[in-house]
Amino acid sequence: MLLTITTTRSPATDLGWLLHKHPEKVQSFALAFGTAHVFYPEATDERCTAALVLDVDPVGLARSRRNAGNELLAQYVNDRPYVASSFLSVAIAQVLGSALSGKCHGKEELAETPLPLTARLAAVPCRRGGEPFLRRLFEPLGYSVTATRHPLDAQFPEWGESPYFTVELAATVRLADLLSHLYVLVPVLDDEKHYWVNTDEVEKLLRFGEGWLATHPEKEQITARYLKRQGKLVRSALAHLGFDDDTDPDEAAAAQDLAEERLEAKVSLHERRLATVLSVLQSTGAKRVLDLGCGEGKLLRLLAADPHFTDVVGVDVSARGLEIARQRLDRLRLPDPLKDRVKLLHGALTYRDARLEGFDAAAVVEVIEHLDPPRLGAFERALFGCARPGVVVLTTPNREYNVRFENLPAGKFRHADHRFEWTRAEFATWCNGVCAAFGYAVRIDPLGDTDAEVGAPSQMAVFTRQ
Repeated sequence: MLLTITTTRSPATDLGWLLHKHPEKVQSFALAFGTAHVFYPEATDERCTAALVLDVDPVGLARSRRNAGNELLAQYVNDRPYVASSFLSVAIAQVLGSALSGKCHGKEELAETPLPLTARLAAVPCRRGGEPFLRRLFEPLGYSVTATRHPLDAQFPEWGESPYFTVELAATVRLADLLSHLYVLVPVLDDEKHYWVNTDEVEKLLRFGEGWLATHPEKEQITARYLKRQGKLVRSALAHLGFDDDTDPDEAAAAQDLAEERLEAKVSLHERRLATVLSVLQSTGAKRVLDLGCGEGKLLRLLAADPHFTDVVGVDVSARGLEIARQRLDRLRLPDPLKDRVKLLHGALTYRDARLEGFDAAAVVEVIEHLDPPRLGAFERALFGCARPGVVVLTTPNREYNVRFENLPAGKFRHADHRFEWTRAEFATWCNGVCAAFGYAVRIDPLGDTDAEVGAPSQMAVFTRQ
């Protein structure tokens, strides 16, 4: 079982500081199921690779009490010593624990620095879902994924493909984040944990999934597989991740959206907002357009009906929302050439996604206020730093205007899922920070009728890449 991690950030040998393992030494560690070895096949200032090799003892496993009830031959003839599995997660936690925790004694700032990293897993089992599922796990986290599937036997190609892949994951990311992703997702791919799952595993999942799992498009599958489909544990973990056991999250979101639309109906804001965003996108001359956080597809319908847009892509984290968006698009009864221009993608906006690169413009309509403030930085990097469309049209409520809504209690947000609502000054500060960090210029306009004291009910920023 082999995992390698490579960096090319100079001096690349700083990887040794992060892993707390010296590049000039070979180190071995005794584990309950065998031995882990750490060494460096290459270590120069330009390129450094650390290797973690697990020598799993199948005889020791077979003699353990937990395997006593297994069929005799299966105790010894299996893939456990060779493929990435929950054994690798245990080794990462025990052998690379400091790096996993984000600690780097002597170079603390290094642990918080995103590095160009490539992780290579020599053999990854993916029996359920195959390569598409593998990609759905890692690509929303910003990784470029290379997966090479192996035949059952190269000498007998008629036997077909095996469920095993050699996988490379490349991204600019903190080492602690990479290790956390591997810790959680490798057992999810293998779908066969080697030890009993109890409530401690829920705490581990939440700890190592902090900051990314709650917004991952496959969080339900990840949670179910990680916890070996133990219903009570799965429900507990999902509840901590923001699911209510008795409420369908998509239905709840739809109800909250409707409540916000009704609140804004008196100022005719919803339709005016969509019409304004459409008009701005049309004025830019953009041909390829993203609708990020497209929800049930209300803006998508307008974009799809305009033949000047040659590619229209809607992205949302809600699978149910995308289903409704597709139904709404179907009801337009567009000719096939126009219909084929529109695509829907399942994905989160806080992770780099190569599918979103190369577009002329992006719309982000009433989306950012649904993000937890600590995730705004990840959203900024994913959109303005990685996808980098030529124009970004972004809208968000103006909190100052809330006092004009008669049915909105003082201090409450317009939508139950809003994590924040900005004043005009706060929005301007954020916009200027984005421009300074990522090389954009911005124009901020009011949306809706402007009140002399509190401004317009909503606000729109038009970012232009410089």
